Amino acid sequence: MHYGFISTQYLPTAGGVERYTWNLARRLAAQGHHVTVVTSALHGLPAHEIDADGIEIYRLPSFPVMHGRLPVIRKNAQFRTLAAQLWADRFDFCVINTYFYPLCLYAARQTKRRGIPAICVNHGSAWLMTGNPILAWAGRVYERCAAGYLQKNCGRFYGVSQAACEWLSTFGLSAKGILTNAVDPAEVRQTAALGEPNWRSRLGLSADAPLIAFVGRMIPEKGVDTLAGALPEIRRAVPGAALVLAGGGPMLADIRGRGTEGLFAVGELAYADSLSLLAQADVFCLPTRSEGFACTVLEAAALRCPIITTATGGSPQLLQNEQYGLLLPDRTPEKTAAACIRALQNPAWRRNAAENTAKQLEENYTWNRAVAALEAICKGGKTT
Repeated sequence: MHYGFISTQYLPTAGGVERYTWNLARRLAAQGHHVTVVTSALHGLPAHEIDADGIEIYRLPSFPVMHGRLPVIRKNAQFRTLAAQLWADRFDFCVINTYFYPLCLYAARQTKRRGIPAICVNHGSAWLMTGNPILAWAGRVYERCAAGYLQKNCGRFYGVSQAACEWLSTFGLSAKGILTNAVDPAEVRQTAALGEPNWRSRLGLSADAPLIAFVGRMIPEKGVDTLAGALPEIRRAVPGAALVLAGGGPMLADIRGRGTEGLFAVGELAYADSLSLLAQADVFCLPTRSEGFACTVLEAAALRCPIITTATGGSPQLLQNEQYGLLLPDRTPEKTAAACIRALQNPAWRRNAAENTAKQLEENYTWNRAVAALEAICKGGKTT
């Protein structure tokens, strides 16, 4: 089989969709399938290559609109050469991630023209955030138009969680099932062991300092400002508590400039270091506004790090009740602080919740299950 994955952004860019694409692609390649990833160009990387996992990669020219968050295809001479080469070798099946990127719209049109079976996988559960009311309005108009275009040119939609499936109904679209996000728990733990061996020592903290971790993009949607604002109240109830914010993004400089005691904004980390941070933290907190199914939530579960997050995306599926984790009732600093304090002051709850969630993960959210579900879709079966 020749599988095609269209992912507007891809490794080494850090993000959930990027890792989702890579994990499915490399496992299919390991089974002997021909796998091609189509993505946007990145400075310093070749336009066409076969990587160490045996995945063929096409990086098409693009304009980095919104600081690279919304790349737009650049149809120059190089694009035309690459596109001719790309579509000359017929795909048997294509997976388009996600519904609103220009590259995805292009791929949907090309697969329809060539009669290639394709699905679109949704990874979100809310509107894109811009911070500007006019741009937000324009963005919603664009998203509706993009969804309509994909409906005409692809027509088969899935979500990485039940919430991602339900979000598609905003555009009058009906999801055929869930193609879940996942992790390989053993691989996550092995990678974590290669990272920073002692985060508390590296940050100059005592060996028993209560540690809250955040791993993700430093953008408003992820609730970074909320979490930073909650820290003073947390420290009043739990003296010596520290918050480590790992990730790059537009809010990093602002957070670093606040000088909040106990707050460490360490920037973007190597993957192994971000996992070792989760493995050593007492709590992982993600007060996010919108997710499909956050990779970091799944990674925290694999590393037995108790989870506090919002009831967005797939988190309510994983954290079924408080015996698994804490779902924030809202994204205010007060409620976030209260949940973190409760968790930090209750080590028995943390141990039990971590074990329960790790078991739930092993049973339902592994890449073996996700690959099997994709193969069933490709063969005409269904997944739920």
